[in-house]
Amino acid sequence: MSMEFNELLRNPHGDRAQVWIVGSREQVNHIISEMYVKEMISDRSQFSPLLPVPISPGKYMSVLVR
Repeated sequence: MSMEFNELLRNPHGDRAQVWIVGSREQVNHIISEMYVKEMISDRSQFSPLLPVPISPGKYMSVLVR
């Protein structure tokens, strides 16, 4: 697995909940935008940058730590 993926798996935020979005680049961006429009998040930057999923070619992921 990639180093970025391993860093996301660690739990540096204690018991804070995490929301993981996995899909195509367009799907992930759409869901992040939808969460912003529905005011589930206050800023898109609350999500991690898009990362390629190492175990699934063509898929990307982003993580929100609440």
